[in-house]
Order: sequence, then C-alpha cells, then structure tokens
Amino acid sequence: MERRGKVFMFLFLVYLGMIAWCCFGHFDSLPKVSKELFGIPTDKVAHFIMFSPFVILGYPSFASFARKRRGKILVFASVFLGGLLVACATEAGQALTDYRSGDPADLAADAAGLVAGAVVTFAAILILKHRTN
Repeated sequence: MERRGKVFMFLFLVYLGMIAWCCFGHFDSLPKVSKELFGIPTDKVAHFIMFSPFVILGYPSFASFARKRRGKILVFASVFLGGLLVACATEAGQALTDYRSGDPADLAADAAGLVAGAVVTFAAILILKHRTN
C-alpha cells in the first residue's frame, strides 16, 4: 500500500471511530438545538452529514488494492455497500440500547449521505483521470 493509501486508511479508521462515538455516545447533557434546519429534522441532517464522508475516505483507502478498472469499480461498490452495512448496523445497535432508538428515517438519511459522498468521489475520480490523460 502506498503512503497516500495509508494516510486515507488512518483517516478512515478515525472516521469509523467517530461514527461509533456519535451513534452510541450519551449526549443528554448537551444543549438543545433547533428541531429543524430549513424544514428538515436536525437529526436527519446530522445523519446525512455523518455518512457523507464514508465513500470519500473509504474508496482511496482501498483503491490501491485494485490495479484494473474492473477492480476499482468493485472497490467503489464494496465501499458503498460497506457504508450501507455500517448504517444498518448502527441503527440496529441503537435499537438495542435503552438510551437510543433505531429509526428507518435515520437509515434513509444515512443512505442519502452515502449517495452524496459516492457522487462526489466519482466526480473526483473522473476529474483526476481527465487531468492525468
């Protein structure tokens, strides 16, 4: 693995730890915030933002393992599906706690964040490929 891949892998692991902390931490003592932001529940905005970087950090962490185009597509799809699995697991895990709840709308916000991050990542791949040609 090249140096850049190692840096992204480190950032990705730190990011996964932050997801776990955000999803399972006790935040009762925090000040209350507005229930909505531009008409969207604040909780859903937070979930969207929390999962947006998943593909952005995950793809470059694993892309160096694939040499051919087909392999890179497989890495991209695998990272995206891995993000969906993490989102499902966090919601299922929250449903098992007595201080959080699993919410299908949160999962939808997580998935929307993953899609947004995937679009940004795909655009960056195309731009970087165009620059190197």
